[in-house]
Amino acid sequence: MADRSLRGMRLGAQSLQSEEGVVYSPRSRYTYLCPECGQETEMVFSAEAEAPETWECRHCGHEATLLVGDQPVEVDRSDVKTPRSHWDMLLERRTRAELEELLEERLTYLRARRGGEHKIGA
Repeated sequence: MADRSLRGMRLGAQSLQSEEGVVYSPRSRYTYLCPECGQETEMVFSAEAEAPETWECRHCGHEATLLVGDQPVEVDRSDVKTPRSHWDMLLERRTRAELEELLEERLTYLRARRGGEHKIGA
């Protein structure tokens, strides 16, 4: 039995199914143009799916725009909110004069605390 070996298939290495009788869904090709590098990226989507207006460029990673004919689609960005910073939110709650007054109070407190500490070796 040492001279014979068992043969089999590795798990996951090959599929036992064939592509016989498989009907593929209809596809549509869309082209995206990157304004940064000028390269075109071609993508294939299902014919039933709506193609997104933008796609990541394969060449440089920037945002490429869908081409309709030879012209890029005009992307509507009116609904995009600009993120508010901590400073913006702070200015909604306090006036600049109030903030300067609070800063001065805090600096006075810190200076008094630093001046009142006992110095070692003095």
